[in-house]
Amino acid sequence: MLRVSRKADYALIALKHLAQHGHDQALSAADISHSYGISATLLAKVLQRLAKKGLLQARHGSSGGYTLARDPGLITALEVVQAIDGPISITSCQSRRGTCDQLSSCTVRDPLRRVNDSVLQVLNQVTLLQLADEEPASPVVGLTV
Repeated sequence: MLRVSRKADYALIALKHLAQHGHDQALSAADISHSYGISATLLAKVLQRLAKKGLLQARHGSSGGYTLARDPGLITALEVVQAIDGPISITSCQSRRGTCDQLSSCTVRDPLRRVNDSVLQVLNQVTLLQLADEEPASPVVGLTV
C-alpha cells in the first residue's frame, strides 16, 4: 500500500498552515503544533528537516520561528513528501536492501512503474498554494483516465 509517513503528513499540515498564516511573521513549531494537536517535539524535528532541505527558513531569537523559503505556489507536495520520506515508490523492485529476486521474470514491473510515475506526477502538480485554498469545491488536481 502506498502511504506517506506520519511525519510527511505533519510536514504538509505545517507547510499548509504557514502558507495560510505565516506571511507576516515567523511561526514556531509550538504555535503550529498547538493548532493541530501534534507533538511539538516531533513537529520541531520535521520542521528542522524541511529547513535543511531548503523548503523553510528558520529564524532565531525572540521573534523566531519558521517561514516558507519560497512562494507556496512553487512548493509541491512531492517535494515535501520526498524531503521527509525520501524517494516514493509503490513497488520494491529496488530498495536499500538490493534488487528483487523476481526482477528478471516479473510481468508487472513496467505497468507498476507507470502507476508510480503517475502518482509522482500528481504529487508534483499539487502545490502548497492549492492545499491552502479553503474552497472545498475546487479540486486540488484534475485526473484524467
